[in-house]
Amino acid sequence: MRNRFVLCLASLLAISCSARTLESEILSGIREPSFRDVTYEVPSGGEFILALNSAIERCSAEGGGRVIVREGRYECKGPVILKSNVNLHLEKGAELLFSTDIADYLPAVRTIFEGTELYNYSPFVYANGQENIAITGEGVLDGRASGSFARFRPQRSAQQDSLRQMGFDGIPVEKRCFGDKSILPPSMIQPFGCKNILIEGITILDSPYWVIHPVLCDNVTVRGVKISSYNLNNDGCDPEYTSNVLIEDCTFDCGDDAIAIKAGRDQDGWRIGIPTRNILVRNCRFNSKCNGLCIGSEMSAGVENVVARDIVIGNCHSGIYFKSNLDRGGYIRNVHVSNIVCDTVRTAFIRFETAYHQPRGGHYPTAFENFLVENVSGHASGQCGFYAVGLEDKPLGRIVLRNVNLERAPEPYILRFAPQVIFRGVTIAGEKMPARPKATASTRLRTF
Repeated sequence: MRNRFVLCLASLLAISCSARTLESEILSGIREPSFRDVTYEVPSGGEFILALNSAIERCSAEGGGRVIVREGRYECKGPVILKSNVNLHLEKGAELLFSTDIADYLPAVRTIFEGTELYNYSPFVYANGQENIAITGEGVLDGRASGSFARFRPQRSAQQDSLRQMGFDGIPVEKRCFGDKSILPPSMIQPFGCKNILIEGITILDSPYWVIHPVLCDNVTVRGVKISSYNLNNDGCDPEYTSNVLIEDCTFDCGDDAIAIKAGRDQDGWRIGIPTRNILVRNCRFNSKCNGLCIGSEMSAGVENVVARDIVIGNCHSGIYFKSNLDRGGYIRNVHVSNIVCDTVRTAFIRFETAYHQPRGGHYPTAFENFLVENVSGHASGQCGFYAVGLEDKPLGRIVLRNVNLERAPEPYILRFAPQVIFRGVTIAGEKMPARPKATASTRLRTF
């Protein structure tokens, strides 16, 4: 017994040391883009979006700099197209009002919808294969999507099923042509295959779908951004197939997960095979209709090396949520979450889910390995404090909860096929939890 205790203590110390160094290692791989000290004005007269994109094109072609949008309200009849070495700077009082005519976001571009590649409507701010790009300033991007794309209902539609079948069958992306007459909405901001990205200071309103969605990117900083957007599937920030990401000092008021770290869906994720790794989230505030801090469920290429700390989460479904299903495969590993304050959740404060929405019935278990969740406090849960249910043939790996205090919960925890869960200083509904919690009979929890 004493030897087992010594091994557990050594394991906890090793996790703590690893967690302390992981943040500095992540930061060492992140560099903000730099730009020439040259300013480009948007020409007045004519159609604004044409003038803006022309200024961005010229700025990039001449070596880069800042394209400035002065105070005022500007109608954008189509997407903003960012180019290399350009900082699009929105001054305080500048508002970009995006068109509610969905035809303005055609022709279709290469993009991704819920983890599957396709050609579809352009994101409202889009960049493909560019380097050193930024959107900065105190201005506003108003998607006005509640009058257009947000009326679409893609979930469980024939088009959604068709796209997912294309991914399952390995249909070439060039033949996955949606766009015209599609009901699959675009993201608000999407750098696709880009490097060295900064999004700082802006306010984003009324997004069509996922709000900030870097795909196949490297070196991304999202700082001081405010999101207020409560449409269907308005995730705040979803890095996907993306490495070296810093998200800090942001406020996300959104209609779905505040942050959901992604890495592709099922066969598409395996085909692309680029993990999402080295992610740091700190000093943020989340108010979400759905969940707070999430990884998954589209994570088939794998997610690893994630640090999230100093976050305040309001009322939501689940506070800290790692989710997958038997279609996904892949892995989630090396995750350190600390200093989280959460108000009230409907399901579980801390949740490990291996059976999240599973329509296709595959059998590709996800590996969950090496999690430390510490210094977490919360008010009340509608179902349970901690939920972790693995699979009989693929139990959950090591999960350590330390210094966790949840004031009220009908059930302290639901635990099954998770033999490496360790509690240290965990109190739920006034009851101190055992260091080695036993499996529970119940595995039921509503899925959102």
